[in-house]
Amino acid sequence: MLSVFVPTDSALRKAAAADLAGLPDNAVWVDLVNPTVEEDRAVEKLAGIAVPTREDMQEIEISSRLYIENSARYMTATLMCQSDTDMPRTTAVTFILTGHRLVTVRYDLPKPFALVENKLARSCVPGITGEQVLMELLDAVIDRCADILERCGADIDQVSHDIFEPESARHGHAKQYSQILIAIGRKGDLTSKVRESLVSIGRLVTFLSAVVEGVKWSKDMREQLKTMQRDVASLTDHASYLSNKITFVLDAMLGVVNLEQNNIIKLFSVMAVVLMPPTLIASIYGMNFKVMPELEWAHGYPLALVMMLAAAIVPYWIFRWKKWL
Repeated sequence: MLSVFVPTDSALRKAAAADLAGLPDNAVWVDLVNPTVEEDRAVEKLAGIAVPTREDMQEIEISSRLYIENSARYMTATLMCQSDTDMPRTTAVTFILTGHRLVTVRYDLPKPFALVENKLARSCVPGITGEQVLMELLDAVIDRCADILERCGADIDQVSHDIFEPESARHGHAKQYSQILIAIGRKGDLTSKVRESLVSIGRLVTFLSAVVEGVKWSKDMREQLKTMQRDVASLTDHASYLSNKITFVLDAMLGVVNLEQNNIIKLFSVMAVVLMPPTLIASIYGMNFKVMPELEWAHGYPLALVMMLAAAIVPYWIFRWKKWL
């Protein structure tokens, strides 16, 4: 899918892109989503650039993600997708600045793109350029990462509360334990993906700050770049903090599970010790020896019952006195 945006007096309007041979020359933003070969060729002819393939975008080397070719600046970052679902994922998005035109290539639907498109469709600065659209996109991506981390931090706090300050007894609730462990695992996966995205965005912003030296960018845009660098650095630190907290919560949850299992094992051990003497007495008088004087006693049977009961009560009382139970 090919989307072309051209500036008007007060907004950025999506132009019709049905005729690939007639793309508007005044387009400041060309957005390629799952592009076809024909769309790639049309954009290459319009902008005078080589559109990278999906395989090229998935390369992890810095030299393959951030480079300059024929005066065009190629920048590939990893962005979050479907972070509001149980199956978040990341996707590679390439930003190409050539002249004052921005070309974006993507194979998924990150939410910041829709937000920026709607924002610029309502209002934008007069004479907007591709550089300004890029700044809007990067700002929206960073804000999105911050929102995800805030929500993830609140969820981790709730999980921590469920472990350490439960509102009701949780002992023996194996199903609830499994749900907590699944929640911890999902938050850990989400946090790691956000951190991966922030690292790639930080490299992109650093690269962009370096290549704009000598380029006539406005002072406000340069200051905005510096602010983005500080935001990305602080969010990366916060993501690392959340990762450490998730590790702590996971260790605490596993500790709680181990304590619960130990309590169950302790209960079985106490029951085995309590029942061992009565079992021994019953076993002795269950033997089939011919000469057993006690078998002739009139009160032998009730005496054996009393002995078994006493043999069970005494160990139990000792355990309670020692505070082992």
